[in-house]
Amino acid sequence: MGKKDDHRVPAIVLGRGPTALGILRCLAMTGIPAYVACPASDHVTHSRWYRPTPGGKAWDGSLGSHAYELLRQMPLQKAVLIAGADDAALWLTDLPHTEFASRYFLSTSSRETQEILQDKSRFSTFLESAHIPHPRTFHIECDADIEAIPFDELDRVFIKPVNSQKFSDVTGVKGIWVTHKNELHAAWRRLHDQGFRLMAQEYVPGTASDHYFVDGFRDGSGEMTGLFTRQRIRISPPDFGNSSYCRSIPLEQLQTPVDDVKRLLAKLNYRGIFSAEFKRDKRDGVYRILEVNTRAWTYVEFAARCGVNVCEMAYQDALGLPVHRATLDYKVGAGCVDFYRDISTVRAQSAQARGPLSNILLQWAGAHFHSFRLDDPKPGLHFATQVLTRRWSGRAAG
Repeated sequence: MGKKDDHRVPAIVLGRGPTALGILRCLAMTGIPAYVACPASDHVTHSRWYRPTPGGKAWDGSLGSHAYELLRQMPLQKAVLIAGADDAALWLTDLPHTEFASRYFLSTSSRETQEILQDKSRFSTFLESAHIPHPRTFHIECDADIEAIPFDELDRVFIKPVNSQKFSDVTGVKGIWVTHKNELHAAWRRLHDQGFRLMAQEYVPGTASDHYFVDGFRDGSGEMTGLFTRQRIRISPPDFGNSSYCRSIPLEQLQTPVDDVKRLLAKLNYRGIFSAEFKRDKRDGVYRILEVNTRAWTYVEFAARCGVNVCEMAYQDALGLPVHRATLDYKVGAGCVDFYRDISTVRAQSAQARGPLSNILLQWAGAHFHSFRLDDPKPGLHFATQVLTRRWSGRAAG
């Protein structure tokens, strides 16, 4: 990005870590100038395209009244805001109703829609009313709710939070297994006392490769201008982790989930970037929706490199410009690897579970890397240096 881009309205990426890095790179692919609101020590700050938000004090990405003051003081006539975290996506829904509506633009849904998709309790209730397949879910407000759960009819049960981001930040996990009602009572009381709203959910049986994603963009007129599907191959950590290796697949391979996502988002009058996760139930072959991210997701750069740049679409939609419609014939069979986590996953798997090691090496050799890029190597190298430093320090301490 150079002087030729200076006439374009800049974007402000509101996020951190690999997701913010992915958004920034997606914008750079199309020459959109961008700033990033994140902590000064964040992973994304090592990117060649990183710029802190302008003004007297750089915005660290934290939200609240002070963020409004920073927006007020920024020397920008206009800017587009793009969220890379759940709390940021929800916070931004109120921006069009403030004094900043004439300066800061975004492609977003109403707060009500965002809350339905982010609040796992409301989400499951909405799915039930829309007749979209999903895991059996039980809301827990008191001990009596636990007693009403038909434990013996369920495959496996785990506790999950109503607010995933807060729960993950505090506990470091997305869910907690429970094997019987007494254990569920104890876990619920402990977490409830910490201020978490919780629900119990039946685990959909299957492997990591039974997880599928429908990612994309729905513009302000209700048009699906971008659709991208991928399959998780490996996960880290097991069960409640994130993809450590995934690959792009044809849209027609996931026709039913794609149709379900279109129907769901239309019912909610959704606008913006989304990523919906499904799991194919090995008991009956039904694709059950697990969640919908209402903002740019961790593998957003991978989608753009395959031909579906939803961050560019969000930018165009926010400014009322014609939204570029991505090809449905995007690159399929491409892989993306979170190399550090995937190494740990492969090492922990049995030879039977992972298959020939030669196949893994071929996957890595042909894959896009999650953070490392030859034309933007510093974020990946910085992360690798941090890992090596921690390991060396651990060995020295031992």
